[in-house]
Amino acid sequence: MTSFEAGVFTPAPARGPLWRMVAVQARTEAALALRNGEQVLLTLLIPLALLVTMTVLRLIPLPEPRVDSVAPRILALAVMSSAFTGQAIALGFDRRYGVLKRLAATAVPRWLLVVGRMLAAVAVVVVQLVVLCAAAVLLGWTPAVRGIPFALGLILLGTLAFGALGALLGGALRAEIVLAAANFVWFALLLVGGIALPAGALPGGLDAVVGLLPSGALAESLRSALVDGMAPGWQPVLVLLCWGAAGAGLAVKTIRLS
Repeated sequence: MTSFEAGVFTPAPARGPLWRMVAVQARTEAALALRNGEQVLLTLLIPLALLVTMTVLRLIPLPEPRVDSVAPRILALAVMSSAFTGQAIALGFDRRYGVLKRLAATAVPRWLLVVGRMLAAVAVVVVQLVVLCAAAVLLGWTPAVRGIPFALGLILLGTLAFGALGALLGGALRAEIVLAAANFVWFALLLVGGIALPAGALPGGLDAVVGLLPSGALAESLRSALVDGMAPGWQPVLVLLCWGAAGAGLAVKTIRLS
C-alpha cells in the first residue's frame, strides 16, 4: 500500500494571483476583438479609409500638408472606435449570450472584467497605431519627434477613458440598445466632437463644449503634440482623467451580468 502525505487528495480551491487573472482576461478579450470581422472593420478599416480619403480628397478645408492635420485626428478616432464603441458592443452581447454569468461563477470579480477590457483595448490600439502610422507616413506624414512621447501618453490616457465609458455603456443597457447607442455616439463625436472638424471650425459656441468632450480633448491635444511638438496643457489631461475616472467608477457599480 502506497503512503501519501496528509492533504494530498484534499481539494483546495483558491483564486489565483490577481495580476495573472487580469493578464488572462485582457489577452482573451484582445484576441476575441482582433478575430471579429466587424470589430476589425470598425476599429481599423474605417479609420484607415478616412485617413486616405481626408488626405487625398479636399472635402474639408485643412491646412497644408493635409496629412499632418488629418493623422492625429484619425488616431483619436481609432482610439474611440476600439476602446469605446467596440468594447461597448462586445460587452453588451457578451451579457446577452450569458458570458458574464459564466464568468461570475468563477472567482473573477466585477472590477476585473472592466480592467481586463480596458487593457484589451490598449492592446488593440497598439495594433491600430502601427498600421495607421505606417499608412500616414506613406502619405507624407512627418510627425514632430519631440511630441511623440506626449502623444503616446495621451493615447494611453484616452484609451483608458474611452474604455471605461465603453464598459459603462455596454454593462448597463440591453445589447440592442448598446449597439444603436454606441454607433450613434461614434457618428456624433466623429462629426461634431472635434475629430473630423477642428473645434474652431464648428458653429456657435460648440468649440468650448468640444474641448470638454473626451474626443475633442484627445484630438486637439494629439494635434498639438504631433504637429507642433508641444506638451499637452492641463485641460485635455484633466478632461480625459475625469471622464475615465467617472466612467470606470460607474461601470463597476452598474455592470450587469445579463
